Amino acid sequence: MRVQSMILLAGLASLALPSAASAQPTDNYPVCLRVYGPVRYDECRYVSIEQCRPSASGIAGQCVTNPWYQPPSAPARRHRGR
Repeated sequence: MRVQSMILLAGLASLALPSAASAQPTDNYPVCLRVYGPVRYDECRYVSIEQCRPSASGIAGQCVTNPWYQPPSAPARRHRGR
């Protein structure tokens, strides 16, 4: 019984711990602010490095290109009939 309760407690503790920000962010912007600290995470909501830099100023973070960025697809060209 004691072993089972320790396993249950360890399982619950692992759920409560924040996970690393290795998963793909949901925002589709070309630049991310990568914040370092007890928990590392990416805020991908910037269109340029220059736009990101003020947010990174004074914190443990840096602006990086978003490796998951998917540029919008070009609209399909319409074929004009004769």
